[in-house]
Amino acid sequence: MASVAERSQVSAFMAFFIIMSMQIGIGVLGFQRIISKTAGHDAWISVLLAGAAGHLVLALMYWLLQQADGDFILLHQQLFGRWLGNVLSLAMAAYFASMSLVVLRTYIEVIQVWMFPDLRTWEFSLAFLLLCLYITLGGFRIVVGICFFCLIIPSYLLFTFWFVFDYTDFYRLLPILDHPLSNIVKAAKEMTLTMLGYETVLFFYPFLKSGKQSAKWAHAALLTTTLFYTLLTVLTLAYFSEKQLQRQIWATLTMWKMVEMPFIERFEYIGIANWLFVILPNVCLGLWCSSRICKKVLPVRQKTALFLVAIGCFLGTLAIHDRTGVNMINSILNRIGFYFLYVWLPCLAAFTYIRMKVRGKL
Repeated sequence: MASVAERSQVSAFMAFFIIMSMQIGIGVLGFQRIISKTAGHDAWISVLLAGAAGHLVLALMYWLLQQADGDFILLHQQLFGRWLGNVLSLAMAAYFASMSLVVLRTYIEVIQVWMFPDLRTWEFSLAFLLLCLYITLGGFRIVVGICFFCLIIPSYLLFTFWFVFDYTDFYRLLPILDHPLSNIVKAAKEMTLTMLGYETVLFFYPFLKSGKQSAKWAHAALLTTTLFYTLLTVLTLAYFSEKQLQRQIWATLTMWKMVEMPFIERFEYIGIANWLFVILPNVCLGLWCSSRICKKVLPVRQKTALFLVAIGCFLGTLAIHDRTGVNMINSILNRIGFYFLYVWLPCLAAFTYIRMKVRGKL
């Protein structure tokens, strides 16, 4: 396994919090409209299908890591040679940096649309990335701590959906399987962006004590996330009609308008503010993975790579000016994530299996 000092490692069960904190992100606020556009009131089935596919891919990731002794970058080098393998690994560094960029820019758009229309993108982006740099420079254990607390602290928001039940009609989900299977599968494909995050295990695996034992926790995290998204989808479909839902870019925020408390009039503001805790580990771990890869394949320190990646993310947020640009980067990352998880990783597993059969070892 890649050499990592024990003082830098975390317990295997922390994989549960790392993966969940990565999968629950900005997509929670508005994924329902995207999948219901294709699958209608059967969209909840698409979420379950996406989760089942995710478990297969996650099991494939652990198998690949075991063949490469826990070092995914080494696997690239062994299969494709040092030069091409490093190029492929750098492509993954760009992928994780793009993930941080998409999460941050989408969250800024939510703030600008719902709370502060005059907020300048560069101001929030700079402040938030400086916070992420401060956290990530502390090392992987600090990032994991942020993943843990930023999953626990905003968890109270789950109870706020209770206010929505008085306005739901679950008969809207009937009849079940009313849409073609091809539409349900297509909607599952569109869930890719929302479900992304568990692939980070490919790079934080060496930092887990007893990495093999972390598989059950990783699958438990993916199962929990899948059930959460499924229940939220069911609640959304029962609250909105299909036509109403297509007019709601941020369906979850609209449902939060139903929350009534004597001391809070606009609870969606509280939800948006608290969502900063949710996206913080998304960006931090994305930056960490990207800089970690750069450190392994380039003659640079991880600190230097981290600053460069953060600068790239900052410039990227400035280059996206409107809703069209935000939609575009979300669509691009969704497509890249889908091909990486469901095309490239199975191909990589096939290459690994063939090489092992031919040579007797990797």
